[in-house]
Amino acid sequence: MTTSPWFLYMIRTAAGQLYTGISTDPVRRLRQHNGELRGGAKALRGKGPLQLVYQLAMADRATASKAEYQLKQLSKAAKEQRISEQ
Repeated sequence: MTTSPWFLYMIRTAAGQLYTGISTDPVRRLRQHNGELRGGAKALRGKGPLQLVYQLAMADRATASKAEYQLKQLSKAAKEQRISEQ
């Protein structure tokens, strides 16, 4: 069985806030968050338009989850630095 790569991603809201998550398909996940497909995060409802500003491929879900936790611990300035380096 082949597994899809997991991605760590960040989405910017219209107000400039950053939302961090993991997914096997960040573009589909953005569509969900935007309300185009079912299943978006409640935290992002009404905060659009949303923009996918960062994505990084990970080997597996466990690695992606650990990276997500670490990224969420960073300050907004550090997250913005990551985005600009990509």
